[in-house]
Amino acid sequence: MAGSETSTGYAHPEVLVETDWVADHLHDADIRLIEADEDVLLYELGHIPGAVKLDWHVDVQDKYSRDFIDQQGFEQLMSRWGITNDTTIVLYGDKNNWYACYAFWLFSMYGHARMKIMNGGRAKWEAEHRPMTREVPHYEPTRYKAQPMDESARAFRDEVLLGLKNPGRRLIDVRSPQEYSGELIHMVNYPQEGAQRGGHIPGAKNIPWATAANPDGTFKSAEELRQIYGSNDVTPDKEVVTYCRIGERSAHTWFVLTKLLGYPRVRNYDGSWTEWGNLVRSPIEK
Repeated sequence: MAGSETSTGYAHPEVLVETDWVADHLHDADIRLIEADEDVLLYELGHIPGAVKLDWHVDVQDKYSRDFIDQQGFEQLMSRWGITNDTTIVLYGDKNNWYACYAFWLFSMYGHARMKIMNGGRAKWEAEHRPMTREVPHYEPTRYKAQPMDESARAFRDEVLLGLKNPGRRLIDVRSPQEYSGELIHMVNYPQEGAQRGGHIPGAKNIPWATAANPDGTFKSAEELRQIYGSNDVTPDKEVVTYCRIGERSAHTWFVLTKLLGYPRVRNYDGSWTEWGNLVRSPIEK
């Protein structure tokens, strides 16, 4: 079963499903599983039967500018996967679902209403010895229609800069303490996320994204999550902006705050440190 209000206290428990729910609905025609991994090679090693692969380096990136695919590109992607506007999308992946939450954030901007995250992600499914396959599914193309991108959940650098003196806003740097302090500038194996300067945006609070997850990759309870963010003065009455290096880890925190805790004003700054750490004269703290 999906998480319930009585057991979790989540604001929107319907956005989470457990592994047993997914196992019970593997053959439902109106459900499409999408695996979105940080390690894009994992899908080929084995995936949940019927799941399609979202490759972040290929499927959702604009070919020329540092941006996402446009409305037409998104429609073509959904159509290729046999997804209709009424399909329930279930996203899962590695690394506590960070790329799955990134996809959830992006897909929501194009207006897909029926989406869920599989709690615990790929690691929990594997730990429970559930079925995996290397067979790549093929679905009949559909005629999907997306809405124009609603960027109200997205923050841009000029907005972040202008809001630095806003006492009612909270910036959350979800990276590791070493990245936040500036001790770690270059991430091994992530050359596309490079920055010329280390540190963090002035006033940002360091709440690493993974603190929201249990050891098995599932999300912590609403009570635990409220304690984590509330103790850092990140409360529902505040405007909140999350960031990391390219926006994927901070999308995980965006998901936690908006969908699990019900914060009304949260945006993800996907330009993040790869943009900010390379800007001329951008203010930086260490």
